[in-house]
Amino acid sequence: MQQIDSNSLLLDLSIDYLKGGSSFGALSDAAIKELIVKGCVYALKEGDTLFEAGDPGDSFFIVLKGCLTYFRQVNGLREHIRDYYFGEEIGFVSLIALTERLGTAYANSDSLVLEISSDLFYALHCEMPLDFGVLMMNLSRELARRFITTSALLVKLKAEEHAPPR
Repeated sequence: MQQIDSNSLLLDLSIDYLKGGSSFGALSDAAIKELIVKGCVYALKEGDTLFEAGDPGDSFFIVLKGCLTYFRQVNGLREHIRDYYFGEEIGFVSLIALTERLGTAYANSDSLVLEISSDLFYALHCEMPLDFGVLMMNLSRELARRFITTSALLVKLKAEEHAPPR
């Protein structure tokens, strides 16, 4: 994983492109630029580790390009949880819950991610409260969709558990 210059990133990726991602949708151009310039942008090669279980959860990431895969260790088994694509956030739950990382994220392909630290997140709240509100709605919407998917899976597994044998 290598940090890259955020100013050159803005030349490579347009604001319109970034607005197409769910986390950035409806944010002002100024807020997107603020996050890109004041955040840390990393290039990951396929197989690079973004974070590991036990790492501090004091930031979250937005996928700018590529795909990340997230795994959890459960009873000694490494379980694939989900993949993250352009515009999606990863790690927000740990930031909000004030917990360490519960799983490990890898680059599933060459990828670019934006790291938003808790300090930058708070600064956006103070300096651009309307955009902060939009960002919170975007992030909350993603979490709600994941909750819906996860709860449906739990119901399905519970139903299979109680189904009569064939």
